[in-house]
Amino acid sequence: MKILLVNTYDNGGAANACIRLHQGLLNQGVASKLLLLHKTKDIEKSFLFKKNPETNNRSRSYYFKRIQQKIAKKWNLPFLKPRLSKEEVFLKSRAAGLELFSSPYSKYDITNSPLYQEADIINLHWVAGFLDHESFFKKNKKPVIWTLHDMHPFTGGEHYVEMIHGIDDQGMPVKRNVLDIEKSYSKENLDYIINSLELFKSLSIVAPSKWLQCEASKSELFKTRKVHLIPNGLDVNTFKNRDKTFARELYSIPLHKKVILFVADSISNNRKGYVYLKRALEKLDQEDVILCSIGKGKPVLESDIEVRHLGSISDERIISLVYSLADAFVIPSLMDNLPNTVLESLLCGTPVIGFPVGGIPDMIEHGKNGLLATEVSVDSLKEALEYYLLNGVAYSKEEIRTLAVEKYDQSVQAKTYLKLFQEIHFKNN
Repeated sequence: MKILLVNTYDNGGAANACIRLHQGLLNQGVASKLLLLHKTKDIEKSFLFKKNPETNNRSRSYYFKRIQQKIAKKWNLPFLKPRLSKEEVFLKSRAAGLELFSSPYSKYDITNSPLYQEADIINLHWVAGFLDHESFFKKNKKPVIWTLHDMHPFTGGEHYVEMIHGIDDQGMPVKRNVLDIEKSYSKENLDYIINSLELFKSLSIVAPSKWLQCEASKSELFKTRKVHLIPNGLDVNTFKNRDKTFARELYSIPLHKKVILFVADSISNNRKGYVYLKRALEKLDQEDVILCSIGKGKPVLESDIEVRHLGSISDERIISLVYSLADAFVIPSLMDNLPNTVLESLLCGTPVIGFPVGGIPDMIEHGKNGLLATEVSVDSLKEALEYYLLNGVAYSKEEIRTLAVEKYDQSVQAKTYLKLFQEIHFKNN
């Protein structure tokens, strides 16, 4: 039985989850291969999708269009400005800070790949910009398992249907105003996806979190299909509780300080909720706290709390050192699936504090391995931080890690997927 995993990228949260599954399957002796549209890493049994000449010509026309736009803007030549497509007009209308929106169209034909042709089962992952729904599901004759990493496969374009956009003066969430053009364009795309999938029967859905499982099950696209629940897995030998004293010395952080860790690619992404953590820390009356952060943007606090920004870190062993030096990891996300960062923190024995949203409650046992704020607000997050700094949690670092290993070891995920693959393969032969 040959399995082909398909993902657009080999970096980012969804890509990491996909790669970890692939590695877990290989460790179980499964003939797994990974097909990528963009490949930057040397991953065992991973392959770059080979684009045909026609695709390359289209890519060149795209760059010519970009050059034309720059010339028109620089020299103020309106006649050179190309007309915006319907999608471009739509994307320009969306509010800043919203999560990605991707259309269900692509210039690539995955079924042309020799890796596709030799596979018995296709396991789609995060395939925005890679999968062309209509051509793929029309040509494909193989059973497909679609692993959801966000809401995109069943929304008509939005990767997360965000209900919150902004924060008011009292630290409470502001309801998002969804524009008519957003509603109509999403519906148009969703109708296209529904028509593309209407006649395709051999499709199974996997969600890593109970929240995403529920959202997919009640969606227009997947309401008649079974949605399996299989949490993500990690390499428990990479993410583990490392020596706190050594880790603190490495980054010159005093042992007597309380370290709050925050991890995000972008602090300007509305969904990541950094502004809630910022305001909560600014209201915190604690002198011995340090905010330690990993990511591209450096957090800025208007308070006496020290900020140690470590920048972007790609080496997972170094990341596990940072989790190990922290007293708590805070994830202020307003919507999320089953964040890798929470799993990584728990495997390193570090408690997690977050809002009761998405898949975060799947992982946090309130008061034991972390804390859940009572609601999405600055004050509730501040209260959770204060409680933790005063009382901690019931479980020790060792107990937090042991619980996480039992649930999220890479082998647990791989064995569950293997069972599903075998059931589907047997049904189709």
